[in-house]
Amino acid sequence: MSERTTIKLETKDGIALLTLNRPEVLNSINTALIADMREAVAEVAADDEARVLVITGAGRGFCAGADLAAQGKRSEGMSVGQGVAHGMEIGFNPMMRELHELKKPIICAVNGTTAGGGVGLALVADIVIAAKSASFIQVFGPKLGLIPDLGTTWTLPRLIGRARALALTLTGDKLSAETAAEWGMIWKCVDDEKLMEEVMTLAGKLAKGPTGAFAEIRKAIDVSGHNTFAAQLDYERITQGQMGDHPNFVEGVTAFLQKREPKFKP
Repeated sequence: MSERTTIKLETKDGIALLTLNRPEVLNSINTALIADMREAVAEVAADDEARVLVITGAGRGFCAGADLAAQGKRSEGMSVGQGVAHGMEIGFNPMMRELHELKKPIICAVNGTTAGGGVGLALVADIVIAAKSASFIQVFGPKLGLIPDLGTTWTLPRLIGRARALALTLTGDKLSAETAAEWGMIWKCVDDEKLMEEVMTLAGKLAKGPTGAFAEIRKAIDVSGHNTFAAQLDYERITQGQMGDHPNFVEGVTAFLQKREPKFKP
């Protein structure tokens, strides 16, 4: 395992805490951070002791998106646009797919400025909790002449609807954490000093839960947008039939009947 310089990863009591660690540039994403993130996510995926992943940022911001100072490095013969697309193909997009496909719950603790691709990184989490001082800014269109990326065009309209998603991405207006919570874009907004306490309490709760079932819940919610009601009922039936054979279901029923807390396996 290589030495990571752009993130920190600590695992304790079933919680893997991943901290973006480029505070001098608001944790903007460069190729080194992508490599470190992908390595860390693979490590969490393979670690049975890690039951939930928490992502946050060091310093005064969560993530300012792509490191524009590092852009423009491309292979000979590539246009600027081809270089951007290539960077997404080999780095940004695989990182996001691996996060979305992680079969463990992800909580994002947004601790400050979140801009551009940083919004997409935050919203890939299953649960997002933000400090009151945090904000979300879509800079792609009005500042850069680009479309939102890192999955933002997928997650944002599903969370807040087409009208609000378009207004945010066309204007680049700053969205406060409190409004984001009111709109349903994030789970909740808390006082700054309580952010990590709130997040780690929730992470501790999820770490004791049936990790595999949580991954299936995420998948069921995601596929529902493409299914008819009848098709979703069939999906639920098939999935329940498969999960009903897992020891965690037996443990859950037994614990309920015995009026105790269940002890789930990963």
